[in-house]
Amino acid sequence: MNPYEIIWIIVDFGKASKIVRYAMKQGINGATIFLGKGTINNYFLKLLDITDVRKEVIMMVAHKDVVDRVLPELDKKFQFEKPHHGIAITMSVNSVYGIRKDSSTEDVKEEGGKSMHKAIFVVVDRGKAEYVLDSAIAAGAKGATIINARGSGIHEQKVLFSFPIEPEKDILLIIAENETAENIIDAIRRDHKIDEPGRGILFVLDVNKTFGLTR
Repeated sequence: MNPYEIIWIIVDFGKASKIVRYAMKQGINGATIFLGKGTINNYFLKLLDITDVRKEVIMMVAHKDVVDRVLPELDKKFQFEKPHHGIAITMSVNSVYGIRKDSSTEDVKEEGGKSMHKAIFVVVDRGKAEYVLDSAIAAGAKGATIINARGSGIHEQKVLFSFPIEPEKDILLIIAENETAENIIDAIRRDHKIDEPGRGILFVLDVNKTFGLTR
């Protein structure tokens, strides 16, 4: 088993840099920050047309020993267990290249235990993520984070004045409990015809650890 994990942390806009600086002091070698928006499933806020909030998504890759040591320190410092303080999850990485390896760490054996959550990623054309989210919430999802991106592939060929254009995309990240994940996946595939060419991509990963998720 590759002894590395990826950490995803989702926080309100403006907080990511502070978290990254603290993480690097604790032993993380680097991080990437994406801009996104989080969804708010609240009736009264919907009446005021306030249904999303700006978010920052932090991605860090580190040795599992470092993750096991640093993530609890981040949780203690930034109190992810409190409402609106953010969430953090980890996932296994099959292979990793290009990051500095710590000579004090060793390969680890795969541990037993079943993951309690799934990370559902859905990539669709810009503007369609909200409709996908509606299907997900109806099937049991509690919310999601939307990240803006660009797509390039055999079904993404658009040309303007003879120049190819990379279409704008939305990446929807949903963290779901195992009990509801399959219903959410089925609803998205059914309602948005994900299996048809050019309609989007959906993939699912096991979540190893979670901080800040509420039931």
